[in-house]
Amino acid sequence: MQYLSELLNIFLHLDHYLSEIIQNYGALTYALLFLIVFCETGLVFLPFLPGDSLLFAAGAFAAKGDMTVGILFVSLAFSAVMGDMLNYQVGRYLGPKLAGQKTLKFINKAHIVKTQEFYDTYGAKTIIIARFVPVIRTFAPFVAGIGSMAYKRFLQFNVVGAAAWVAICLAAGYLFGNIPVVKNNFSMVILGIVFVSILPAVIEVVRHKYLKAN
Repeated sequence: MQYLSELLNIFLHLDHYLSEIIQNYGALTYALLFLIVFCETGLVFLPFLPGDSLLFAAGAFAAKGDMTVGILFVSLAFSAVMGDMLNYQVGRYLGPKLAGQKTLKFINKAHIVKTQEFYDTYGAKTIIIARFVPVIRTFAPFVAGIGSMAYKRFLQFNVVGAAAWVAICLAAGYLFGNIPVVKNNFSMVILGIVFVSILPAVIEVVRHKYLKAN
């Protein structure tokens, strides 16, 4: 519980923590952000790491001149692409081993089922759409690897989705992150970003249950 509490505190106060990291480590901050984005997109047991909110905060600091937005975009888009590529390959390798298993160590199988439902609705476009949905974002390339999506087709959607996700989230932070009302209520803004991110998935689940009931 203490670990979760500390994680939630860091998540809600990314502006403070990122500011301290930039002051203490300078250019190494780019490497740390690269690593976080890579792990959040590439490791199925770390879907709880900050994604959209981290990019938003980074964009806000770039607007203040503390970081360079061009370096952020190139490095983090590349990190997101590489993370999904790793996730896809792991899914492809583990797919046959996961068949028939009811429980999976370190992996929430319910998340895999939800992601598969997402695929059933959106098809290959899931790789792009999922970029903007926490948790689904982490499991989408894994499920693509387990399934029958060809690697070249996956790679195309992967690159487009990564570039769009990083560009939009960085731009939002760059343009709006330092507006006084946003800056003074950063925690609420972060919660709002998370809410907006998961809203499409929630609507889809409700719609699916409604259709099944009728």
